[in-house]
Amino acid sequence: MAGASHYILPRPTFDKPVKLLIVVSPYYKDIADNMVAGAVAEIEAVGGTYEIVEVPGALEIPTAIGISDRASNFDGYVALGCVIRGETTHYDTVCNDSSRAIQLLGLQGLCIGNGILTVENRQQAEVRADPKDQNKGGGAAAAALHLIALTRKWGAQTKGVGFKPASDSYRLA
Repeated sequence: MAGASHYILPRPTFDKPVKLLIVVSPYYKDIADNMVAGAVAEIEAVGGTYEIVEVPGALEIPTAIGISDRASNFDGYVALGCVIRGETTHYDTVCNDSSRAIQLLGLQGLCIGNGILTVENRQQAEVRADPKDQNKGGGAAAAALHLIALTRKWGAQTKGVGFKPASDSYRLA
């Protein structure tokens, strides 16, 4: 249903600054630029900082995130790109494999907002990328920020989780 509204979580807040890497494939440059603008606005709205790197296509986005995770100190990642259905099954491969790779990186603990658009035509992409319309770039940044907030919340817990060591009064002779 076109134009249906949906609930958007309130922005998370942070005690310490956040730093994100925006990994974008500018294959469709105008669409990518709009998505980056939406993502940047969302990151700046929470006082965060960011860097942007460009990769050739959607399939390279998860690889760049994996490389960055091993070699840098970002709190989270925003994956931005656009795949428009064509005449071959390449569309399915790119959509499925890029999404699956991002999901696997997320399950390993990386905080990633997936903003890779998978659409039928250019008009759908333009509406989704527009910061004044569906703002999927901003939504991807918001998703990464929420995951960072959860990581910081749960990463700071030190009590009440797991096993407690036996006390000194409970030692066997």
